[in-house]
Amino acid sequence: MANTQPAPGQPVSIVKIATASFIGTLIEYFDFFLFGTAAALIFNKVFFPNLDPLVGTLAAFGTFAAAFIARPLGGIVFGHFGDRLGRKAMLVLSLLMMGIATLAVGLMPSYEQVGLLAPTLLVLARLVQGVAIGGEWSGAVLMAVEHAPPRQRAFYGSWPQCGIPAGLVLATASFYLVQLLPDEQMFAWGWRLPFIASALLVVLGLYIRLKIGETPAFKQVKQQKAEVRFPVVQVVTRAWRSVLITMFSMAAANILFYIATVFALKYGSQTLGLPRATLLGAVCLASLIQIGTIPLFALAADRYGRRPVLMAGSLATAVLAFPFFWLIDSGQPLNIYLAMIIALPVLHASTYGPLASFVPEQFETRVRYTGSAIGYHVGSLLCSGPVPFVAAGLYAWAGSSLPLSLYILGGGLCTLVAVACANEKNAAVPAMGGADTAAPASPGERAVRT
Repeated sequence: MANTQPAPGQPVSIVKIATASFIGTLIEYFDFFLFGTAAALIFNKVFFPNLDPLVGTLAAFGTFAAAFIARPLGGIVFGHFGDRLGRKAMLVLSLLMMGIATLAVGLMPSYEQVGLLAPTLLVLARLVQGVAIGGEWSGAVLMAVEHAPPRQRAFYGSWPQCGIPAGLVLATASFYLVQLLPDEQMFAWGWRLPFIASALLVVLGLYIRLKIGETPAFKQVKQQKAEVRFPVVQVVTRAWRSVLITMFSMAAANILFYIATVFALKYGSQTLGLPRATLLGAVCLASLIQIGTIPLFALAADRYGRRPVLMAGSLATAVLAFPFFWLIDSGQPLNIYLAMIIALPVLHASTYGPLASFVPEQFETRVRYTGSAIGYHVGSLLCSGPVPFVAAGLYAWAGSSLPLSLYILGGGLCTLVAVACANEKNAAVPAMGGADTAAPASPGERAVRT
């Protein structure tokens, strides 16, 4: 068999590493977002057919949120072994778990076939997806960031970030094609096709991930035998401030993202009576544009700093929260497209793209997988999973989109405060070495070191 690892001393192409991270993340989030789209359009009728329509919708969104409960657990487990054994092995395992769980959803019996066992199995599969995603984001980002040149960490770290909207494009496009079927066929078997077909993409992703090498920063930790025995303990006791900053820095991006890509599908189709094709097409186009705008905002973060870009994006999110729903509520197709383009390739990209470098730089190398995973996924538990559920409840309570706009505004202000409390690290830490000794540490850095 040909040797797929670079020879000792041979430089590793950061472009190849970043591309591998992008493709792997694309595949894994394609599987993850398939579930979200199906929860908005399908699952209330297939798995909760005997419930009141509102209760069935809330139950379907509840299964979607289940993954976010499991994500912190996945972050702790994958983070522990990622900081002790390496980033690569955890990325392979996370993709394998995601692929098995997604295929299981596609083959799962309906409520009419097995009764309550069907939604029970659905929740179980979603929990496995959550554990897998708990190990995915930090591992993929660290693969890119820890290989990247010092002044290009935000840019290359944004490549796996781009895999997330790319995965959403594939998931949304898949359901766009499926919804062209007559409703009877779509609800009977058509919705299963994207879940089953995802198995082929998982095989491709595993092949790519098995060919990439470990990061230089982690190799240095291993050579120095500087691994932390229990990374989670050190993160909780010594880096709790960085964890809190990470958690709340995600509010602007995640609340807006899941309202736009999950709740708005249900809101637009059932409440406003808009065609599913219009809504899916708008999300798909906006996500496609976002694949290009995420690296642009990351380049700005490399040049001007992570904090200024993140703070500007979170402030813009707060300001444009109301116009977003004004455009949606108009019911005009062009306005729907405009709303999604403002929400995803502009607002979400500006608050999400720089996070790939901002979050890892809050932690030293030997606990970086664990720290970034805990902060990111606890933040997701608070600011992502409950969003469709909370949004549906808010609309049912108020009968208007006003509290939904306030919800987005609150997320923007939360991120603004969190990022303002952080230290700017891109200038202070020019290299991501194992001991993080390339430059004098800032007071915030020293707080998380031993």
